[in-house]
Amino acid sequence: MSLLDTRVPAVVLRIDRNPFHHGTLGAARSLGRAGVDVHVVADSAGSPVGASRYVRHMHSPPLPGASPDDILAVLRRVADDIGRPAVLVPMDDAGAIAVSRMRDELAPSYLLPAMPGTLAERVADKAELAALCAATDVPYPETLVPDSPAEVSDAMRRLGLPVVAKWSRPWLLPAGSGLRSTVLVRSVQQARELFVRTGEAGSRLLLQAYLAPGPDRDWFFHGYADHAGTVRGGGPGRKQLAWPRGAGLTAVGCWTPNSQVQALAERLVDALGYRGIFDLDFRRCGTTGRYHLLDFNPRTGAQFRLFADSAGLDVVRALHLDMTGCPLPDGSPLPGRTFVVENYAPLAALSAAPGGRERELAWYAGDDRSPGRVMWALWCRHVSRRLRERLGTTTPAVPEPAPRLIPRAASPSLTDNEKASS
Repeated sequence: MSLLDTRVPAVVLRIDRNPFHHGTLGAARSLGRAGVDVHVVADSAGSPVGASRYVRHMHSPPLPGASPDDILAVLRRVADDIGRPAVLVPMDDAGAIAVSRMRDELAPSYLLPAMPGTLAERVADKAELAALCAATDVPYPETLVPDSPAEVSDAMRRLGLPVVAKWSRPWLLPAGSGLRSTVLVRSVQQARELFVRTGEAGSRLLLQAYLAPGPDRDWFFHGYADHAGTVRGGGPGRKQLAWPRGAGLTAVGCWTPNSQVQALAERLVDALGYRGIFDLDFRRCGTTGRYHLLDFNPRTGAQFRLFADSAGLDVVRALHLDMTGCPLPDGSPLPGRTFVVENYAPLAALSAAPGGRERELAWYAGDDRSPGRVMWALWCRHVSRRLRERLGTTTPAVPEPAPRLIPRAASPSLTDNEKASS
């Protein structure tokens, strides 16, 4: 029998048009395996997520750059289709911030954590986060916000080269602009060229002291702060391999006990009164050994399934249990458990887990094989296209058709033993 209230469906929301977002699939599988009806609001054109047996229905998402009213209209339409209250699970910053802003309008169609005011938007804003960390005594890299080209030069001299340049509200970056949320800049001229595009970016440019990556320096913490503020369903993890290397997303992660990272995460969440799912990124300074917070994402992290404990609890299940008034099980951490994203770390995916430790793959699952097949078809075409572009051999052509999604079987409710082994 499932611990979750299977009468209450879930809606997984992703506005970002990334077909390789494995976290969306992880959320659908986690809830679907527990017997919950899962509706996904995301781009379905060739998406591997749509091939999952655990997705009850795919709904068309808001258009890129949609206004809050447009997002609200889409979520209301989905709620009308479902016909009963659902737990809402945002998977990107834009969705999480919009949902937080519209919490009153979305109730009672959706069950949402009681997030204080505009807190989700404040922690996602890189400039606001620096101030919040200073107020709560959480280490954060020295960050300057220039207001003129002259101040850009002064900031570069003060921070030293290279410097990390970030847009304070990266979810506002326009599609097709070529602007990236974070860039390592190595000259004053490069920083000034970014600064003059502030209006186009839609938010302020931040210049931040660079903490060099290295072995055992990149860490993350996933968690769910329940209605009482207790952090459940997650833990500290170490990034063993990133894509791109040194500064990208987690391609291989390991659940690794770290009392310092855990204490920082819990202190910050408690001080802010944060409620709901969160994903924090830390980097340890090679000189001082202190852990600095780099990002606070007010939503589900893509590798959240790394932290499925002995009771099968993860942050998404914790959210559903808490929102439906069900008790959260007391499972034990599983240190050494690993998570591998096959398309970013194929060699790690093919290798056996060290020491026979438990491992989960982002795309492949024995009980849900179709998404992995669709992902590899998409990925091979993606890599081939990028190679042609680099070689200068790309010629105008009609868009490639989306791969035909493999029909999925009805989603069964697994037993506790089956869930534990999946």
